[in-house]
Amino acid sequence: MARSRDPDRTRAVRLAVEAREAGRPLEWFEQLYSEAADPEDVPWAELAPNRWLVRQPELQSGSGRALVVGCGYGDDAAWLASRGWSVTAFDIAPSAVRAAADRFAGTDIEFATADLLALPGEWESAYDLVVEIFTLQVLPDEDLRDRAFAALRGALRPGGLLFVHCRLREPEDPRGDFPWPLTPDEARAGLSGLTVARFDDFLDESDDAPVRRLIAVARKLTVA
Repeated sequence: MARSRDPDRTRAVRLAVEAREAGRPLEWFEQLYSEAADPEDVPWAELAPNRWLVRQPELQSGSGRALVVGCGYGDDAAWLASRGWSVTAFDIAPSAVRAAADRFAGTDIEFATADLLALPGEWESAYDLVVEIFTLQVLPDEDLRDRAFAALRGALRPGGLLFVHCRLREPEDPRGDFPWPLTPDEARAGLSGLTVARFDDFLDESDDAPVRRLIAVARKLTVA
């Protein structure tokens, strides 16, 4: 029988809240990954590609360059690579990057340690596909999310595709301790300047408790 992951989620919430209160909202990820004795100690690590990612028809095959944001243990990156994409995957936590690189050492995936809010200059306008899953919702304030969306858009080549998967809430709903869901208006604003092909706001009832989620797919305009 699989052990309960509630204690691990509680610890992640505590680390996230403490980091936010200390004014260092992104530093806790390395602590979580470096102290994890097993992937199950990281509450969102499923060691399988995201189920909504693999259902997206535009991603089933590709010959371009893909960037995976907050790659964790690397399963989304590995799935994209198996579909033909040339993949760069990064995480802010060096321990996560090392674990992902070890797990998928036999692939051509480029794993890197990087911060979404300060991406390498050579990644600007470099990717045909950018995949963001559950990163926006761990940023605790609107300014950080605005900067993150700008970085996601900036990494796209003209004609490139952005895939976003995050939690949503209504503006009047409590944000809770962690994660911090976006409002639909925040998400739409973050996709400004892109052509939005899909904006699915839905209640996911596949987990123990229903979760309101967003699947968004948007394309960067080509230069006339």
